Amino acid sequence: MSRILVVDDEPDLLGFVRSALEAEGFHVTTATDGTDGLRLALTTKPDLVILDLLMPGLDGQAVLTALLTHDRSTRILVLSATEDRQVRVACLEQGAVDFLAKPFVVRELIARVRSRLLSPVAAGLPWLPEVLRVGEIVLDTRTRRLQVGERTAELPQREFLLLQHLMRNPDTVCSRQELLSEVWGYDFDPSTNLVDVCIGRLRSKLRSDAIRTVRNVGYQLQTA
Repeated sequence: MSRILVVDDEPDLLGFVRSALEAEGFHVTTATDGTDGLRLALTTKPDLVILDLLMPGLDGQAVLTALLTHDRSTRILVLSATEDRQVRVACLEQGAVDFLAKPFVVRELIARVRSRLLSPVAAGLPWLPEVLRVGEIVLDTRTRRLQVGERTAELPQREFLLLQHLMRNPDTVCSRQELLSEVWGYDFDPSTNLVDVCIGRLRSKLRSDAIRTVRNVGYQLQTA
């Protein structure tokens, strides 16, 4: 049974989300403020944290930062009413695995929770290689460490997930929409330049021609 911690200062919403998740078979713990949520997350180590941003005292972004600083593998789904697109992007860039805006449809929340918990990376399935190699590019999926020739770098969450997807699909053209879905979740407008910005950061750490732009489609990691 997967363990989920829900942190939100709205009692009615907290009870609603808890009931919906428990009806699906999850073990749910709740916290009504950021301080208590951070304490519970660090001591109980849930499989997924559902985190509100706008809370009095220690807000959700501070909790997000603290949890990912302590353990970068912590899976956090942000659930927030903020309409600021930059805040959403910042949370995902920092390492949140998903972002769902309030108001939301409960079936979508449950679907996203299942997706994040049951993805191959989350389940640790043995047939997924821990070290990916494409030409001179080597990516350790346990430590997120990239090695290109003699150079090494530890990748931020989104750059790691993006490169991992490209390396698992070498010489395949991956559309921007596919990358948005696989790396950032599926609630983004495909016209955003989020993928392009992250590709630019990756290119600075690879050889200049490693990632090919396919005009009006997406990107391709080339093996030669």
